[in-house]
Amino acid sequence: MSSTPDVMEKLVSLCKRRGFIFQSSEIYGGAGSVWDYGPLGVELKKNIKDRWWHSMVRSRDDIEGLDAAILMHPRTWEASGHVAGFVDPLVDCRTCKGRFRADKLEDARCPQKPSKQPGQTEQCQLTDARNFNLMFKTHMGALEESASVVYLRPETAQGIFVNFLNVQQSMRQKVPFGIAQIGKAFRNEITPGNFIFRTREFEQMEMQFFVEPGTDMSWFDQWKQLRMEWHLALGLSPERLKFHQHTAGELAHYARAAFDVTFDFGGTLGFQEIEGVHNRGDFDLSQHQQFSGKKLEYYDQPNNKRYLPYVIETSVGADRVTLAALVNAYREEAVAGEDEGRVVLGLHHSIAPIKAAIFPLTKKDGQPDLAKAIVQDLRAAYAVDYDETGSIGKRYRRQDEVGTPFCITIDGQSVSDQTVTVRDRDTLMQERIAADQLKQYLATRLVG
Repeated sequence: MSSTPDVMEKLVSLCKRRGFIFQSSEIYGGAGSVWDYGPLGVELKKNIKDRWWHSMVRSRDDIEGLDAAILMHPRTWEASGHVAGFVDPLVDCRTCKGRFRADKLEDARCPQKPSKQPGQTEQCQLTDARNFNLMFKTHMGALEESASVVYLRPETAQGIFVNFLNVQQSMRQKVPFGIAQIGKAFRNEITPGNFIFRTREFEQMEMQFFVEPGTDMSWFDQWKQLRMEWHLALGLSPERLKFHQHTAGELAHYARAAFDVTFDFGGTLGFQEIEGVHNRGDFDLSQHQQFSGKKLEYYDQPNNKRYLPYVIETSVGADRVTLAALVNAYREEAVAGEDEGRVVLGLHHSIAPIKAAIFPLTKKDGQPDLAKAIVQDLRAAYAVDYDETGSIGKRYRRQDEVGTPFCITIDGQSVSDQTVTVRDRDTLMQERIAADQLKQYLATRLVG
């Protein structure tokens, strides 16, 4: 149990009310643990992905981008071990028809008696555990036959490994170098839940960094530190972030070392993984080389030697980081001189879905015309919102709830002298500036 308050229920309500995240197919009763990103949610998540892409690809000359297909040759998943080993032990309850992970019964609750774990009451009739493969299976082609079985990828990494030489040779990269991609992955989770934390359809931001054997632990330490710095720069609170080192019993069979970046989501969820940093050795390339019959060795021309590179992986859950950013940003505050407080999403300026909101104080005296002209001027550079409905206080509160850093008000004085009032989301301070200085004003405050 975390000492940080649990805001998940309030956050789910806010996300629906303000257009961040909706349950998928809600009008039909919803699809289990599948979520749709609304107008503001898709902006927030895109901003996070853009920051990751910039830090990984655009700001470096040793990492290339990739967008591999979701559907891959089925032998890919045999080589990676997913067909034989990507399983969870599953038990069913004949009484309540519930389905649970056999290795996580202590974390589960009986649907009929939520205070108890499955199997703790006399009524529970649990089946023996059986292995359940988490991959979604489908068919490619016109006929459903065994030869056409394919899988929805459970991770994006394999698309990088099979394209290692394609990228290395076409871009003339030398080891060490990396390949990065952002894409959807699918896992038929037995016990999904906690809003968008664990879902059956999710998005990963992964980078595989190929290094010479013997230099792998040095690179592993570097990437571990760089990834923690990225989360801090996203605005996540330092006290809510920490590393979890995988013990010998936790390490995947292919891993030489592994650390998780964990975030404190509060309440019973507490610290949970949002990113993994792994030293995968040469497992992946050697497996694909064996199963495909194609040489995947790197030729080090200056030293006249060939070798299979080791791989340092950084794998981020885009949805989990989005949820972490929302949880981290949510706060409730008292406001001096007001009976009601305010709910604020104190999002980092760079990821806020709306950067500025423009309000005409009234719908007359030319104020809406000036406000709309400012909107058009700013829209080329920033995501902005126009709102002329309700009192100015209610409009401020609406923008506070969605994390808008600045609100710009146009009043009677604005029409006569072309000045506006800018209000800061976090300090509540207001400043009068010339309308033609707004772009420069925002540019100096929305950096980072």
